[in-house]
Amino acid sequence: MATLFKDVLMIDGSRTKAERVHILVSKGRIESILDVNQTPPTADKIVYGHGKMAVIPGFVNAHTHAAMTLLRGLGEEAPLMEWLQNKIWPVEDKLTPEYIYWGTLSAILEMLSTGTTCFADMYFEMDRVAEASLSAGIRGALCRGITAGEPGKLERSLQNNLELAENYHGREGLITVQLGPHAPYTVPIEFMKVLCESAKSHGLGVHFHFLETKNELDNLGMSPEKYLDESGLSDVPYLALAHAVWLDPNITLPENVTLVHNPSSNLKLGSGIMPLPKWLERDVPVALGTDGASSNNRLDMWEEMRTAALLNKGVDMNPVCVPAVDALRMATYEGARAFGFSRKGMIREGWVADLVLVNLDQPHYIGVNEENLAAYLVYAGSSADVTGTMINGRWAYRNGEYPALDREEIMSKARESREAITR
Repeated sequence: MATLFKDVLMIDGSRTKAERVHILVSKGRIESILDVNQTPPTADKIVYGHGKMAVIPGFVNAHTHAAMTLLRGLGEEAPLMEWLQNKIWPVEDKLTPEYIYWGTLSAILEMLSTGTTCFADMYFEMDRVAEASLSAGIRGALCRGITAGEPGKLERSLQNNLELAENYHGREGLITVQLGPHAPYTVPIEFMKVLCESAKSHGLGVHFHFLETKNELDNLGMSPEKYLDESGLSDVPYLALAHAVWLDPNITLPENVTLVHNPSSNLKLGSGIMPLPKWLERDVPVALGTDGASSNNRLDMWEEMRTAALLNKGVDMNPVCVPAVDALRMATYEGARAFGFSRKGMIREGWVADLVLVNLDQPHYIGVNEENLAAYLVYAGSSADVTGTMINGRWAYRNGEYPALDREEIMSKARESREAITR
């Protein structure tokens, strides 16, 4: 079934200004983009924009822990290690596969309604996360969080992660799988070498927390460059380094790296501020993530986009250091590319139709036009403006409804799961 977006403003992270166009979506892809003055093609369904709707690429939440929606509000206003050790890890011990399934679906409701079409998730019981993603029709870049513990835990977790890849990598074009060592302080470097060799032999990327806090940098035991090289991370097919707050922007990074900036989580946990403008100056790829809902506490990529654009303007006292269009690109294309999703994250003919419909017919968009749309979206807009989220050319969210999901059942089951783990 073909859908026509008629007379809409179109923008993505590769354009300095928007275009007023007709967009035809068919068979899950963007079939044609025509100037608004051209005759629009026929379609089964027509979305009339009248120049008051914007179409943007779907957001990619490039680092999160989706089922941590069940832990939201626990251990508020504490430093990272105190928060993890005293508040989060004890409650996570109570999680079951079913609780994680419903917690993930609750997160998916939240993400779809705010324009997210893909999320990169590191957690436990990831087969249940994969099933939740497939049932919702949302893209997932999934990895099993691997941490040390009792004898054999690292090996079992790696095997579990590899089984996840065998069962779900590439499934329905919606799932990619990475290996997910948690962090340098939870995975010994000798095992990191084993894991990276496994990543290379299986053609898998790695998703890894790296230098989130100054304490991690102080206790790394070697320079970050040496760690990336000796661990084998420099040689894996692709590498997403989440946080990287304390990574020196003057070092030379391997070409396989994408940094994942999580500004709200880093601020809330007092971890510091990534020197984003310096990475952008060097053309190092940077994507955006929310982190988990217990450390953010939102899964709202629009907020991350705005915070990323504003934060370093104040820190660097430079109002042009992170342009709005760069923030839009980080929130969309860079995350898709980082996790192996090709031809996604831009609005181009032949690319996948993962799109978000934005209502511009509101007071805070008065004065918007093709020249300034990016700035209006990033600085004046919000996720409340999202009226539709499309994945593979199908509506996953539209005007408050979820065509593939039972919202009431998910909310009820998520509440029951939350009550069970916090008793």
